[in-house]
This record gives sequence, C-alpha cells and structure tokens, in this order.
Amino acid sequence: MTGVSIATVSHAFRNPGRVSDLTREKVLKAAARLGYSPNHLAASLRTARSGNIVTIIPDVTDSYNSRIIKGIERAAHSRGYSVLLGNTQGSAEREKEYAAMARSRQADGIILMSHRFPFDIDASAAAGEELPPIVNGSEFTGHEGIPSVSIDDRQAAIDAVSHLLNLGHRSIGVITGDMESTSSQQRLDGVRIALREAGLETHDRNVIHGDYAMRDGERATRKILANKEKPTAIFCFSDEIAIGCLHALRSFGLNVPGNLSVVGFDDVPFARYCAPPLTTIAQPAEDIGATCANILLDMIDGKKPTLFRHILPHKLVVRESTRSIA
Repeated sequence: MTGVSIATVSHAFRNPGRVSDLTREKVLKAAARLGYSPNHLAASLRTARSGNIVTIIPDVTDSYNSRIIKGIERAAHSRGYSVLLGNTQGSAEREKEYAAMARSRQADGIILMSHRFPFDIDASAAAGEELPPIVNGSEFTGHEGIPSVSIDDRQAAIDAVSHLLNLGHRSIGVITGDMESTSSQQRLDGVRIALREAGLETHDRNVIHGDYAMRDGERATRKILANKEKPTAIFCFSDEIAIGCLHALRSFGLNVPGNLSVVGFDDVPFARYCAPPLTTIAQPAEDIGATCANILLDMIDGKKPTLFRHILPHKLVVRESTRSIA
C-alpha cells in the first residue's frame, strides 16, 4: 500500500530515526487503515533480538535517577526499543538477577547504574564476547573494556569546595554518599584536593558517611553539629542529602545561610524550590541517560566503541544557600 520495502516498514516501527518523518507517517497511516500491528514476538524470533534493553538502577524513585531513566527512554524509544527497569534497592543479588535477563535473551543489552560488576566471570572477560552489550552510567565498575558515561566527579567536588573557600569558609563539613560507589570516592578525593591546595586539612570528625538519601543527610548533620568545633559550611554529595541537612539545621534553630552555608549535588528539580534555594552542582542527568542508551544500541547493532570514558560537563549553580562569612 505504501510502495516502500518491508525493511523500510520495519524501520518505521522499530527504528524511526532511520526513515524520514514523511515515510513514517505514510507507513503508520497505512497500518491504521489495514488494522496492522507489528508482531514483536515473531520479529524477535527472526532477528534473535528482544527489542528491549534493561536498566539496572539502585532506586527508581530518586529524583536524579528518574531523570537518567527519562533520558534513556527518550533515546531508546526513538530507535524502536523498550526499556525494562531493574529497581535493585542497592542489592547486589538483584543486580545479577536483572543482568541475567540479557543472557536469557529477554533483553539485548544492559545499562548499569552501579559500581558492581553483575556477572561472576573473570574481570579480563569484561571486553570479550562472553558478555552481552553493557554500558556503565554515572558509576564505574573498574572494567576498562566497558563504556561508561559520567561527569568528572572529582573536579565537580573541587568546584563546590572552592566556591565555599572563596566565600571565606575554612571549616567545611562533608556528608558523603555510599563510599563503595566510585562517584562518592571521587567526590571525596576532590574535597581533599581542594582543601589541601588551600593549605587546610580534611578532619575526619567533619566527614560523615551515609547514603544518597534525605534521612542520611539529617542523621549526619546531627552528628556534625554534636562536634565541639562546628563547621561554617556543609557540602552534601546529593541534593536529597542536602534537603535532610537543611531540615536538621532548622530543627536546631540554625539559619541557612546566616549560620551555615550548604551546597548540594545533582541540581534535581526541587533544588531551586528549597528554603533557601540550594546552591548545587548540576549534572546533565537526561543527557547521561540518553548517551548511555545510544552507545548501548550502537553496540547491539554491532558497532564497537572507539571511546570508553565519556565525560559530560557539570556546572556549579549558585543560589541562596551559600554566602560569604561576614
């Protein structure tokens, strides 16, 4: 009816980016008139592909992660793929269970938002044919043969701490995320570098480890405030941590930024609506997700990566939660 090839019709449904908008519209109109819908099961049997990718992510409700997912779905949908979400709640066993979906052909590849490698094979096999296509997002498993997409977490932390140092702060509290994660490790490295270059030490009493959650921000802030020597600023490794921090400071009757300055990380949508609006490091979360998806889909199409470390730009966003010491 359309006068185009079977392959073009297939692309119109599964890889719309490979046909013109006019051709795709013509195919979809013809399908509607004929009452036709693609048989994805038959297609998967013919191509040995499921048409799915699986995203393994620690918490789909986290504001930063939800923007990553949005970017992944946008890119995958534009290329005719569906996204399966593996919400692991930080469980290594669940990561392995979701990764096994690619081995059993329920998914054609994996986007891994974790520092753990989800297969029980030798590390040297990471780049070999034993693995399904896999891309690391925001974290780093340590396997050089697996493409990864992130910001420069170390430099981002240097930028955040340097902002506080430039405002005159010399005693800075730090609330980290999970210290098993590479992002937290690199951010803490950045804190130490910035302080060292300013001739200051990193005091362990002012560094509290937690997770990337509001409750950890509240708990850690109470610990920091229990110290005899209290900091004049607190750097939080996520905006959700910073929200918990702000809540704890209010409960102690402390004003931000009057008594303490607070810096977050991620620039999630609610950061600008905090009281006060939060100074933070902006990550291009949707771009990270979309880049992961496009690299993975290229690998599924048989294209070997030429670049394995993709570093996207971050930005310090200064709002009202930080100010200079009078």
